[in-house]
Amino acid sequence: MSPENPVMSSTLVSDAPVAVPLDHVSERFVRRRTRHLRETIIEFILLAAALVSVATTAGIVFILVKESLVFFDHVPLIDFLTDTQWTPLFDDAHFGILPLVSGTLVSSGVALLVAIPLGTIIAIYLSEFAPFKVREIAKPFLELLGGVPTIVYGYFALMFITPLLQQIYPDLPGFNLLSAGIVMGIMIVPYVSSVAEDAMRAVPMSLREGSYAMGATRFQTAVKVVAPAATSGLAAAYILGISRAVGETMILAVSAGMQPNLTWNPLEPAATITAYIVQVALGDLPHGSVGYQTIFAAGLTLMLITLFFNVIGHIMRKKFREAY
Repeated sequence: MSPENPVMSSTLVSDAPVAVPLDHVSERFVRRRTRHLRETIIEFILLAAALVSVATTAGIVFILVKESLVFFDHVPLIDFLTDTQWTPLFDDAHFGILPLVSGTLVSSGVALLVAIPLGTIIAIYLSEFAPFKVREIAKPFLELLGGVPTIVYGYFALMFITPLLQQIYPDLPGFNLLSAGIVMGIMIVPYVSSVAEDAMRAVPMSLREGSYAMGATRFQTAVKVVAPAATSGLAAAYILGISRAVGETMILAVSAGMQPNLTWNPLEPAATITAYIVQVALGDLPHGSVGYQTIFAAGLTLMLITLFFNVIGHIMRKKFREAY
């Protein structure tokens, strides 16, 4: 009889079941259960944090709609939308929101005329032209502008920009929408440039390399390749700037005047929706009066304006978004 095959014997030995201690199995089971429980708790915390924003938004909408309905029980909606005077605090009260809307849109328009071109140019430079050290130094200083209190910007507009503009327009009043809009645009620049630069830097390098291979210059690549490819991100930056401009308060309250004026001329003083809300909130109007309820109707109008621009931005992002 031939001796036993050593290969076969080693295979049999290796295929034999190995006894695992019961304590080791239970320890692995407990560790797995603990990890699963820990992940479940983390998911619940993240879900709760996400629901906070949803609940906050729902609460704001509920309060504005509820209080605005009380206001519209006394003031017809058609008068609110079409009357050209806003004098809710006088005996001869008028409740036309148009003067406040015009002031808000004019000041926001001036701010965007400053912030969008300047912010886009800065974003293109930081993304495509600036050396690494320059970008790492310039971007924090640029974002520092967003941390300056808005009341400081307001007095900067009133005490510096307005006298400067009066050298060009001698008849310019001390309170005007132009200086407030210019300073508000300077304040918005960091928001626009930061988001726009992030969108441009997200464009794949292969697109730039392909453009360079075709003989394009860096400027042509930045303007005709990178910027169009980052259109959805640029739209998000611009919508963020619009929302920030529409909701600004203290700059306009300090330097634009507090008198409602239906005008589309930025050289004139006017009041905005946010400035009026501040004026009434600091006054002595009794809670529940029609004059007090106007701040909720004005706030609801402001929220609808902001929602309108955000919906447009969402549509633009979906339409022009590029997937790489």
